Amino acid sequence: MTDTDGRGAPSSAAVARLRLVIARLYRQLAQASGDDLNLTYAQLSALARIHEHGPLRIGELAAHEQVAAPSLTRTVAPLVAAGLVTKQPDPADGRSWLVSIAPEGAQVLSRIRRTRSELLARRMARLDDDQLDALLAALPALEQLLTDPQPEEPPVEAAAQQGRP
Repeated sequence: MTDTDGRGAPSSAAVARLRLVIARLYRQLAQASGDDLNLTYAQLSALARIHEHGPLRIGELAAHEQVAAPSLTRTVAPLVAAGLVTKQPDPADGRSWLVSIAPEGAQVLSRIRRTRSELLARRMARLDDDQLDALLAALPALEQLLTDPQPEEPPVEAAAQQGRP
C-alpha cells in the first residue's frame, strides 16, 4: 500500500510526515554535535562550502549558498573572528576578498561531521534488516530531492487559478 493522493502523487500527510522526520532528525544531529562555538546553520553551511570549494570570493560563496553577498558577509565575519576562516585580498582583483578554511575550521567541521555520523550510525544499527535495506534503497531517491532546489512548475491548483492549464 502506498500513501498517495489517488493520482500517484504523495499525499499531503506523507509529505508532512517526511518533512517532519527530516527536520527532527537534523535537529537531533545538530544538537548532538553542538560545540562551544554555537555555529548557526548558515555559518556551518558556509564553512562546509568554503572547505569544499575554497578559496573563493564572497560573491561566489553567496551563489553556492543561494543568498545575497551582504548576507554572506555577515555570516562569514564571525567565522573569521573565531579563526575558522581566513580572508585575504584576491590577487586577481584588489577590490575583492578570498575566503579559505583555516586549519581550526577544518578540524571543527571534521569533528561535527564525525559526531553526526556516529549518532546516525548508532540509530541505524537499531533498525532491523528490512528497515535498513529500505532506508539504504531510499538513498538515491533522497539524493534526487537535493538536485532541484527550485520548483519547476506551480502546483496544478495554483496554475489553474492563474488561468493556465
